[in-house]
Parts: sequence; structure tokens; C-alpha cells
Amino acid sequence: MRLSGMFAAVAATIAMAGVAVAADPIKIGLSGPFTGGSSSMGVSMRDGVKLAVTEINKNGGVLGRQLVLVERDDEAKNEVGVQIAQELINKEGVVATLGYINTGVALASQRFYQEAEIPVLNNVATGTVISKQFLPPENKANYVFRTSANDVIQSSMIADEAVKRQGFKKPAILADSTNYGQLGRADLEKALAGLGVKPVATEKFNIGDTDMTAQLLRAKEAGADVILTYAIGPELAQIANGMAKLGWKVPMIGSWTLSMASFIDTAGPNGNGAMMPQTFIQLPDTPKRKAFIEAYQAAYKIDRMPSPVSAAQGYDSVLLLAAAIQQAGSTDGRKVREALENLNTKVEGVVTVYDKPFSATDHEAITANIPVFGLVKDGRVVAAHPEDIAGDKAIRVKPKN
Repeated sequence: MRLSGMFAAVAATIAMAGVAVAADPIKIGLSGPFTGGSSSMGVSMRDGVKLAVTEINKNGGVLGRQLVLVERDDEAKNEVGVQIAQELINKEGVVATLGYINTGVALASQRFYQEAEIPVLNNVATGTVISKQFLPPENKANYVFRTSANDVIQSSMIADEAVKRQGFKKPAILADSTNYGQLGRADLEKALAGLGVKPVATEKFNIGDTDMTAQLLRAKEAGADVILTYAIGPELAQIANGMAKLGWKVPMIGSWTLSMASFIDTAGPNGNGAMMPQTFIQLPDTPKRKAFIEAYQAAYKIDRMPSPVSAAQGYDSVLLLAAAIQQAGSTDGRKVREALENLNTKVEGVVTVYDKPFSATDHEAITANIPVFGLVKDGRVVAAHPEDIAGDKAIRVKPKN
């Protein structure tokens, strides 16, 4: 009797322990620049991620467990991103990480997730090489995914808009000295070459530069009829303000970062007319987007998102990861990766409806048909071409293979 009673007590203890383990939260890393020049992107991404996590947890979580974010500010610094990656993996035991705003930080940091076989979803960084850093057959499997429009997509859109649609023939490129700026510049030069156009000037500047007079004068003297930009921070505003000081009025078309609050607010009226590719514009043109915008505004007590693209892509990255964990029935990194590559349910996001967004050979959720052009107008980003958001074009989806 004593033995049977003891066995019953042990069994009960084990059962209770099993319940406790099952109820343990699922820890997800969140890494981005929440301070500094890239913070409008980082904070917006973080806040979009938090919205999605809150919604999922209110509905019971994933696999009956709550999602818990482990946030770290990488300050847009490669060395800090590397330290954070190791901490999230080895100390915090995250099952995946969301984030990376800056291409350089992503390329320096995501190798640790690759080695640990833990998925990382880049939800803002756009450097073309990011999702290709660990491709098979050199690597057994690739653990790096992306929910943003890469620079091949954006550079082609920029070149087409400037040359094909608007008819400019003498572009000048102004790009910052970061990995993002220089890799994007290279992609843009290739895109222009494909249209038979060569930049009349290619200028570089550093993060923190506040005077673009020299670069702009060289572009002007070369006869530039349009300025094409690739940069990540407030320096973009210095280009617009510098042109105004010179009394030189030519269009400004660049990568998606021209939609950032740090550009729009610092450039003021000088930023009007700037154009850029956008996966999401803060317009309630679908029920999902309307609900997302209203939830964001209510949660953070603001009207305009500092970086709408970052917020939307951050939000969607959580939905995709949660769907993969649910499908895998596990938080094991290999199983989650396999589920991401073979999602069997559609995921309705803010940017698009994801229907098998990834495969074993394609870790890019966004294709060239999804982004549209935004335009800065009086402190906000609006649709540059209204037909892009009309009717059935409001939601663009990735073509099926």
C-alpha cells in the first residue's frame, strides 16, 4: 500500500511537471535599433511585433503557450548585434528571432542562428545577400528568412520609375557608406545598366554627415536630372534640404527609407514629392489594414507611424512564425524551419496574404509584384499612383510556383 501510494504520488508529480513544462512561454528574440538614427524603423518594427504577439496571446497563444519577447537594442551596430545574437541563443534560449533593420547587423549576426539551427526572420533589412548567406549545398539548410522587399526588387522599381515611367536619362546616385547603402547602390547601377542608362554621378556620404553640398554640386554640374538615393537615416533629409539651399529642383527617388519619419520631419516641405517603394502605406484600404492601423494608434497613442513599412512587416513576421510553430507542433528549430518552408495554411497579413510564402529554395516572402510606390506629401506618405491601391489591387500576393 505504501509503495503504491508512493508511485501514485510520483506519477502525480510527474504529470504536474508535464503540465508546467507545457505551459512554459515560448521565448522569441527581438533585435533592432531602438535608439539612434535608425530608431524610427526599429521602434516601429518592435511595436508592430508587440501588437501581433498581444493578439495571439489573447487568443490562447501557440500550442497552448504564451509568446514572450526578449527585446534587445542593437543600436544599428554590427558588434552589438553579434553580442545580442549569442546572448539570445545561449542565455535566453529563444526558439527564433525577429528583426534586423540594418543589413550590416544582419550579415554579422545571423550566422550564429544558422550555426544553432534557429530560424531568424528578417522583417526590415533589405540587403539582397541577406537571405542567400547560407544557401545549400554549401550549407545543409538555410535558417534565414525575410518578410521585406530586397534591394534587387527595390532598385529595379526605382530605375523603372525614373527611366521608364518618368523619362529621366541622367540620374545621379547618392548612397551612404554602410553595407546597406553600398550594396543597394550596386544593385541600382545594375538595374540602370539593364535600361541602357549610366549614372552621371555616383556620390557617397557617411552616417552623421550634415552637409551634402559637395556631393550635390558635383551631381548638378554633371547635369543630373533626378537624384536616386540609398541610405538608412536622417542624412536623406540633408539631401533634400541641401538641394533647396542650392535652389536646385530635381526629383528625388530612392529606396523605401524615404518614408521614415526621420526624413519626412527633418526635410519638412523640402521632402514633398520624394518617392520610394513601399510594401505598406498607412491607408485603411482593406479591413485587415484598417484594424492594424487603429490598433497601433490606440496602443501607442500616435497618429502617424514613424515607419509604417517596418511596423507592418514586423507584425506579419510574427504571424508567419506563429503559424510555423503551430504547424510543426514544436519549437525545435529544424521543425520550425521545415514548417516555414512548407506552410499549409494561408496567413492573412497586413502587407499581403501569405500562401506558401517560402520554400526550401526560396526564403523571400515578398516578390516584385507586391510593393507599390509611395510619395511624400505634407508630412505623410500617400500612394504615388492611385491605381496601385484601387479595388482588387489593394492586396497583391506572391505568385505561386
